[in-house]
Amino acid sequence: MADQRLIQIEKTNAIAVVTLNRAEKLNALTPEMLDQLEAAAAQLESDANVRAVVLTGAGERAFCVGADINQWSALAPLDMWRVWVSHGHRIFDRWAALRLPVVAAINGPAFGGGLELAAVADVRVADPIATFALPEASIATCPGWSGTQRLVSLLGPSHVKSLALTAKRIDAQRAYAIGLIDEISPPKESVTTAIAIAEKIATLAPVSVQLTKQLINAASGFGAGATLEAMAGALSASTHDAREGMASFRERRTAQYEGQ
Repeated sequence: MADQRLIQIEKTNAIAVVTLNRAEKLNALTPEMLDQLEAAAAQLESDANVRAVVLTGAGERAFCVGADINQWSALAPLDMWRVWVSHGHRIFDRWAALRLPVVAAINGPAFGGGLELAAVADVRVADPIATFALPEASIATCPGWSGTQRLVSLLGPSHVKSLALTAKRIDAQRAYAIGLIDEISPPKESVTTAIAIAEKIATLAPVSVQLTKQLINAASGFGAGATLEAMAGALSASTHDAREGMASFRERRTAQYEGQ
């Protein structure tokens, strides 16, 4: 993609690195970035050559400091709901449901919407300098992109309350201790470490990996119905009876099902 894009995708072999490309604003999210994140998810979902995704922020100053306050502070209440919160929530859900495993390389502060974006990943790697916060209450608002939902599933209510009700920042060591991140990389090597994890994932059977991700998501209460229906549909489609059903339809005859 062109350098001016706010979300960049670079592919090497079976790995796609998706970068929030607004380093001068600490990768703060704008409506245009949300739209490009949605387009990136659709592109990755349809790419049969990609087996794992790394998600990171441009520059060395931040992963993502959340929503750009200048973008949403001028919105009317109904626009805040329809254009900002609902839109962003849907896109983050799309990323969480991506069939491909996602590894977040958290190369600096992840605040508010940035922390919520990191939470959509399946594995999170952080640089030692990374810090984490849900600061919304300090500016008289609330987490809006699953901070009170997906993060609770990930950490439990107590840890999320400790973050959200105090607006405090925690460092990478504390984030690792409470299970917010899975690994602390060597300094300035969060992306390298995340790519190594993604490459390991890419060596495994891709369909098994993707189904396993869906099963674990379902166990966490995310997309359970869709997972059951998808797997039931795939299983039934592989049977002898399914082939017989299609053949009888084409041949306009009564199907002879055998329960196989």
